[in-house]
Amino acid sequence: MKEKNVNSKTAKPVKAKKAKAENQEKNADSLLVATKKDSTNVLAIEPDSLNAPGDLDAGAVDGDSVGNDAGMPALPTAEQLGITITAGNVGSAAGNALLSATVGDTINFPVTVSWSVNGSAILVVPTSSANAKGILQLGVSQESSRSVKDGKEMAQITFNYKLVMQDTGNLNIPAMRFEIPTPMGQSLDLRSDSVPIRVDAPFNAMPFIAGGAVGVCVLLAALWRMRKRANARAVAAAKNAFENSMREKMVVLKQRVMVADSREWLLELEGICKEYALHQFGASACGIAANAGDAGMPADKMPAASAVNLDALVADGKLDGWKPLLEEFAHARYGGGKRDSFENKETWKLAMTLMGIKEED
Repeated sequence: MKEKNVNSKTAKPVKAKKAKAENQEKNADSLLVATKKDSTNVLAIEPDSLNAPGDLDAGAVDGDSVGNDAGMPALPTAEQLGITITAGNVGSAAGNALLSATVGDTINFPVTVSWSVNGSAILVVPTSSANAKGILQLGVSQESSRSVKDGKEMAQITFNYKLVMQDTGNLNIPAMRFEIPTPMGQSLDLRSDSVPIRVDAPFNAMPFIAGGAVGVCVLLAALWRMRKRANARAVAAAKNAFENSMREKMVVLKQRVMVADSREWLLELEGICKEYALHQFGASACGIAANAGDAGMPADKMPAASAVNLDALVADGKLDGWKPLLEEFAHARYGGGKRDSFENKETWKLAMTLMGIKEED
């Protein structure tokens, strides 16, 4: 019996190398099968796929063994198993553009693990977080789905990371790491790519609102000043026009002092003084009906100046220093005596002074 066993061991190296070549030619899809133990899916490697009968013994003789010293088979790669991992909205219009957000925004960042082995299901365990400089992970949820594409069943698990942006600048959402456990105690490691994201400061409208409010206030103030100046110019123009009109009448009256009848001349001067009083104090103050006119009105729109009561204005203190002038008017009206032209000229000068009218040089 011993002799037979020795002979069989000497023949095994050739057999082991042949089995190894057959194992490497097998399709990677045959390496992934669905197993369920207590409703948990794990990555299961078929023993016959990686370690055919006699391989372990061959490893003791051949240094190119696919197993380690303990006889553990090497795990296939993710590419061999048809497993892919994508980060972000890859494939969509938004996925082709640089991610952007504002400080304080909360975004949903998906990472999808998918595979194309029909009838299989695997357990994918996330082993890292999305916390990074300026980025805080608030939570993560996952969802599974299946679809058929080109007659091939596609399965995927999407992990949705809820992230809040805490700083500005060009940040990076870190690479996410996942493990797919196997019954042999080993795990297949997966890793996504890091994704850049631009985070800007929030738009603050208050400076623009404040600036706009200040601008409106400045504009309104400017319009108010312009209107005030326009009104002042209008009043000044009306005052100048009235003064010019009064000056012309007084100049004509001065030229007639030597030839005119003294009584008529004084009564004419009284009429000019009444026009002045009506313009200065308005109709109501001059004893005329309130709706007949008011102070500051153009001379052509004022009521008849003949109704002005100069004596009442003097008694009210509105015409200070006018009493001597009114005595001259009363003498002309009731006395009727002839007066010298020199005296009338002095009366004219007094009237010019009281009304504030300056004779042009």
